[in-house]
Amino acid sequence: MIEIIKAILFGIVEGITEWLPVSSTGHLILLNEFVTLQMSEEFNSMFDVVIQLGAILAVIVLFFHKLNPFAPSKSNLEKKQTWSLWFKVIAAIIPSGIVGVLFDDWMDAHLHNGIVVSIALIVYGIAFILVERRNQGKYAKAISDVHDIDYKTALMIGLFQCLSLVPGTSRSGSTILGAIMIGVGRSAGAEFSFFMAIPTMLGASAIKGLKFLLSGVQATGTEIGVLIVGCIVSFIVSLLVIRGLMEYVRKHSFSVFGVYRIVLGIIVLAYFAIFA
Repeated sequence: MIEIIKAILFGIVEGITEWLPVSSTGHLILLNEFVTLQMSEEFNSMFDVVIQLGAILAVIVLFFHKLNPFAPSKSNLEKKQTWSLWFKVIAAIIPSGIVGVLFDDWMDAHLHNGIVVSIALIVYGIAFILVERRNQGKYAKAISDVHDIDYKTALMIGLFQCLSLVPGTSRSGSTILGAIMIGVGRSAGAEFSFFMAIPTMLGASAIKGLKFLLSGVQATGTEIGVLIVGCIVSFIVSLLVIRGLMEYVRKHSFSVFGVYRIVLGIIVLAYFAIFA
């Protein structure tokens, strides 16, 4: 029962931080410093990634009509636009996919720690504030519809996603920040970031799941239950967070998230300086 309660906590943190530009992986690593699942090392490594499947399902549910090229209510033009959007999303995830596959083990071994997370939180927190200040008054000219993002812009956003492979950076944060910097509006940038998350997280989960299977470690009934609970909770929380974030970005800047990242990063650095 204690492990199930921990899984609920991890699911809540994942569901909230996956979509906010504050780094879900970073928060899960930090949470692991204080709340550790009493499972095998192989399972814990896989759990932190595969729990994202619940968050993915939330995006699919909320944007199902927009992402469905077979919807009977869509005109031929709308179906063509949907297919085009999917092709742009696939093109955008190729850079991070290549880097992730090549360097996954190295990054797990060298970058998944509190110090790296805290530095990334601070650096990108400052970046959010500076970019938002630079772009004040420019959003009227920014791309406001996700369908208007062309392949060049999609690929550039995909390059920014490579930065998120460093824990603490934030996948949604790096892609949204990158989109804003190259002339995409907050709302369109957030939507495109969410759509990129579907194949990105499916791929990452598949890699981690395969590594777990190849490790030869057998998942116990408790571990399977913990994973299922974590995914369900992250799905429910993600539904609420995505809706709230889309409403928020239409009216407000991301500067508040920049401030949050800086404050949290400083607190974490101080913690490790004192207690490490």
